Amino acid sequence: MIEVADLCVSRGQRQILHDVSFEAGAGECIAVVGPNGSGKSTLLAALAGDLPFRGRAQVAGQPAAGDQARLRAVMTQHTAVAFGFTVREVIAMARAPWHGAGTDDVRAVADAVAAADVEHLLDRGVQGLSGGELARVAFARLLAQTAPVMMLDEPTAALDLKHQVGLLNALRGRIAGGSTAVVVLHDLTLARAAADRVLVLDEGRVVAFGPPADVLVPGVLGQVYEVAVEVLAEGRVVVPAASGPGV
Repeated sequence: MIEVADLCVSRGQRQILHDVSFEAGAGECIAVVGPNGSGKSTLLAALAGDLPFRGRAQVAGQPAAGDQARLRAVMTQHTAVAFGFTVREVIAMARAPWHGAGTDDVRAVADAVAAADVEHLLDRGVQGLSGGELARVAFARLLAQTAPVMMLDEPTAALDLKHQVGLLNALRGRIAGGSTAVVVLHDLTLARAAADRVLVLDEGRVVAFGPPADVLVPGVLGQVYEVAVEVLAEGRVVVPAASGPGV
C-alpha cells in the first residue's frame, strides 16, 4: 500500500529527510518514532502530498504527490477550524471525495462517530471543544473518509488514557479489515502496542525499521534519544532507566 524509496525533503538550504526508504503492506500499522526534529512530521507531510520531495513514494499504487483523497486520509498534529461548523458538519465533510460514487455516507459517518466516541458532541461547535475533544473529532473525520491508507501525526497526544486506548483499538479494527496506517508517536509503549513494524528516525535518517521487539530495544533507543532506556514487562513497556540520564 505504501512504498518509499530514497525519499529526500529539503526546506530552503536545509535537508530534513535523507534517503528514507520503507514499505507498508495492507493490514499493517507502521509507527514512526524518534526525537524532536528527527523528521517524523515531515515524512508524513510528504506522503500526504503536502511537501515536495525527491525520490519515490507511492500510496496504494499511485504517486504520493497530488490529490489522492480517496486513497489516503490524514490526521495532522494540529487541527484548526476557521468557521463555526458543528462537529456533525466537520465529520460529514470527510465524505466529499466520494460525492457521486454511490457510497453509504450515512453509515460511514455513523461508524466513525461511534468509534471515536463523539456522539454527544455532534451538535456542538468545534471552536468550543477542548483539545482532546477536537482530536477525537479529527480522528472521526479520518475514519469517515474510509480511505484504505491512514496517516496520523501524534493522534494520542491530547487524549486521556481511555480515549488513547479507544483510538488505538479503532485503528487496529480498520487495519484488521485490510487498511494500512502510518502513525507518528512519541509514546514508545503505545508504539510497541499498536505497531506491526516501527520506523526509527534520527536527524532525518532511518536508524532502524522492523518489528517492535527488534527495534524498540535499549541499544537503539539509547543511541537515538541519548538517554538510558529499560524495556519491561516482556518487552511491552518502554521507560527511562531508573538510573537517570545517560546511555
